[in-house]
Amino acid sequence: MMVCICIVVVMAVAWWLWPSADQPSQQGGRPGFGGSGAAVPVRVADVDQRPFEVFHKALGTVTPLNTVNVRSRVAGELMEVHFTEGQRVEAGQLLAVIDPRPYQVALNQAQGMLQQNQALLRNAQVDLDRYKGLFAEDSIARQTLDTQQAQVEQYRGTLASDQAAVEEARLNLEYTRIHSPIEGRLGLRQLDVGNLLTANAETPLVVITQTQPIAVSFTLPEGHLTPVVSRFRQGEALVVQAWDRGERELLAEGVLQSLDNQIDAATGTLRLKAQFDNNDELLLPNQFVNVRLRVQTLDDAVVVPSASIQYGARGAFVYVVDEQSLARIRSVELGPADGALTVVLGGLAGGDRVVMEGTDRLRDGSAVDVVGRAGEALEEPAVERLGR
Repeated sequence: MMVCICIVVVMAVAWWLWPSADQPSQQGGRPGFGGSGAAVPVRVADVDQRPFEVFHKALGTVTPLNTVNVRSRVAGELMEVHFTEGQRVEAGQLLAVIDPRPYQVALNQAQGMLQQNQALLRNAQVDLDRYKGLFAEDSIARQTLDTQQAQVEQYRGTLASDQAAVEEARLNLEYTRIHSPIEGRLGLRQLDVGNLLTANAETPLVVITQTQPIAVSFTLPEGHLTPVVSRFRQGEALVVQAWDRGERELLAEGVLQSLDNQIDAATGTLRLKAQFDNNDELLLPNQFVNVRLRVQTLDDAVVVPSASIQYGARGAFVYVVDEQSLARIRSVELGPADGALTVVLGGLAGGDRVVMEGTDRLRDGSAVDVVGRAGEALEEPAVERLGR
């Protein structure tokens, strides 16, 4: 029994006298276990107060406003190609020529038939005028006059049909010269000179894609829609940014163009479309991009590095370094974030210093040694002290 009491007393004395990591050993009170009495080396960051842009992020797909598969509307041999692959073309620019000779012959035939029936109509009209005079003198029967009138009407109908045939032949002749229907950039050529083309063939001659401007389609969950829809309906130009897959390079910046008219019941999301000028043509059709939709700008937000925020049983908190170089726990209310930075709605003010590195050895009231600030390169001794 006495042995047990002695052991308990020894353990209590050892617990009382053991130095802690955040209190010098000569101070009174209950020390902590482990560590030494030296100040904890930390890297700090200043709490900034500045405008902060609030973005909603999504994964988007680049979609062209117009895509045209260029096909021949008439059959014939491909005689000329007036473009190079990947070339940018204007609307109406000549792309290719199909052998026009068969269609020129068809036009000549139609025009000859038209001239023939025009002559027949003129002759029938002269006979009709003569019969009208004879009928007025009661020299011919009424039936003869009516028959001639019907023949004139018949020639007029034939003439209208011949005129339509001429227009059709002239249109087919025009179709032998293929022009670009839109402005855009060409893809790879599918057919070469000398190939025989059929009308409306499945294989296009080339594909034209409009790349300036271009659109990006993306979705947002319905929980994020209220501020977006309200501002869009009020006519605000909501800025949309397109970033590469690693979110390291801004590819283009545009505006929100349109919203779908219903939420997808399966995913609980709404489809949106943004339009970009794409002057540098960094956005390509079917490309996957990271989309950032700017919802609002907080004019005077309190901003801290996201790495300084800690989480415990009572919520989010940070270590604030006071004027006595002591680390103090400060509970914070968090707002929107963009990954690297987080808005603090309550608990901090501009000018405070928060700990970014070295928090694993801190407790409330621990003495700290500031060895560097956010964004500064540390010297080798400071790096070793932080890594201990």
